[in-house]
Amino acid sequence: MIITYNGRQFFKIQQGETVLSFNPVSKSSKSGISAHFGADIALVTTNHPDYNGLEQLTHGERVPFAITGPGDYEIKEIFIKGVLSDASIGGKKYINTIYVFSIDNINVVFLGTLSNGDLTKEALEAINNPDILFVPIGGGDLLDAKVSTKLALSLEPKMIIPMDYDEKSLKSFLKEIGEEKAEVVDKLTLKSKDLDGKEGEVVVLKAA
Repeated sequence: MIITYNGRQFFKIQQGETVLSFNPVSKSSKSGISAHFGADIALVTTNHPDYNGLEQLTHGERVPFAITGPGDYEIKEIFIKGVLSDASIGGKKYINTIYVFSIDNINVVFLGTLSNGDLTKEALEAINNPDILFVPIGGGDLLDAKVSTKLALSLEPKMIIPMDYDEKSLKSFLKEIGEEKAEVVDKLTLKSKDLDGKEGEVVVLKAA
């Protein structure tokens, strides 16, 4: 699989011909992030302009299957589970969906706009043994360095990918988790065997 990052929580995961995208930034977002490509599956955790830009993922004949909330889904032989959690953005409450799925024998957990480090029993049961954990670290409305570190380590993933960060929050997070020399890459290419023997390794993806 190949993982690339466009900023905020806007990620693209490609496995063979299949493209998944997470939390695309919409045109009405004030973030200034702009990226447009075709996706087969679009996952939106939170109905907010910084994360719900499904219109950015249609390209030519490629129109994504959109998943925008909790439930069990199967698309292109990928099983995806969405679990309910809370988010708070700009003082307003939102529903956040944590997504759990497996692709190319790699278990992926995408925490979305999580604002509380205490997960429900249902979420913890669904998350079971993640290989890759996408975790928000930016503070403010989202988890901060301390809470995201505690949560990430408690879930025991093989690899941790921070998201929704600026330079300051990234520095705090890497210090907190003891990975100040974490690898910084433009894109991440992985096979399941690449994760053998890893425990909580942090990889930072630079926004394109």
